[in-house]
Amino acid sequence: MFTLTVCNHKGGTGKTTTSINLSAALSLSGKRVLVIDLDPQGFLTRMMGLGEPEPDQSSLVLFQQDINKPPPIQRLTAFDIIPSSPALSAAMRKLNQPTDVLWVKEYLQAAVHGYDVVLLDTAAAVTVYSLNALVASQAVIIPVAPEYQPVVGAEQTWHTVQMVRKKLNPGLREERFLFTMVDGRKKNHRAYREYMRGKYGQIVLQPIVRTCTTLSVSARNGTTVFDTDATARGAVDYANVADAIIWMMGPQEAELIGDGSSGVTDRESRFRAATTPTR
Repeated sequence: MFTLTVCNHKGGTGKTTTSINLSAALSLSGKRVLVIDLDPQGFLTRMMGLGEPEPDQSSLVLFQQDINKPPPIQRLTAFDIIPSSPALSAAMRKLNQPTDVLWVKEYLQAAVHGYDVVLLDTAAAVTVYSLNALVASQAVIIPVAPEYQPVVGAEQTWHTVQMVRKKLNPGLREERFLFTMVDGRKKNHRAYREYMRGKYGQIVLQPIVRTCTTLSVSARNGTTVFDTDATARGAVDYANVADAIIWMMGPQEAELIGDGSSGVTDRESRFRAATTPTR
C-alpha cells in the first residue's frame, strides 16, 4: 500500500483539485484508491457531493484508535473516501502530545487494507493533522501555482517535509513539486517554473497542470474532470501526473502503465509525456 500526502502550507494552489483528480486518474489506471480528508473544513468532502458526516463516520476515527470497528469508508464512482468532519477542529486542541503525530500511521497499519494507494488531503496549514499525514506517508506531492506566494508556501512546505523525514519518518522517501494552474502565456509563470526547476531539479515533476475551465466546474456531486470531459487538458494533465506517481511507486508498478484506461493507449508515449517538460 503506497501512502501519499498532498499538501501546501499556502491555500489556493489547487491542492484539493489535485487530490480529487489525481486519485481519479490513479483509479482509472487500475489502482484501488482510498482518499482520506484530514482538512477540518472538509473542502474535498463537499466537492465530492457528500454531506457532513457524523463524527464517528469521519476521519476523526483515525484519532480514536478504535480498530475494532471497520473504517468509515464511503464508496464513490471515482474512488473510496473517508470524509472530514468539523469535529476535527475541536479534537485538534487535545492532540498536543509528541506521540500524537503517530495516530494516522498506526491506524492505517492496523485497520486499512486492500488498497493500492491511500491519498491524504490536508489543510493549508501546519497542523497536527498535516504532520500525521506526513509521518504516515511514503511520498508527498506539493502543488504549487507559479506565482510568488504559492512558491513561497511550497518552499516552506518542502522544509517541513525535510524536518519530518529527519526527525519523524525516514521512510518518507519521495517529495515532488507539481505545478498547477499554469498559463503558458504568462512570462512570470515561466520565470517561476524555471526558478523552481533550477533550484530543486528532479524533485519538480515534469508533468504540469495547465489552466482548464473544466477543472473548475468538474468536482460537483462526486464527479471529476474525467467524468465531465475525459479529453479536456485537465484530464490529460492529471493522467500524466498519475503516470509519474506510478513510476515513483516502483518499476513493477510502472510496467502496468499502458492499458489505455486513462485515455492514452501506448505506455511509451505516456511515459514520454510524463517526463518531458510542457511549455
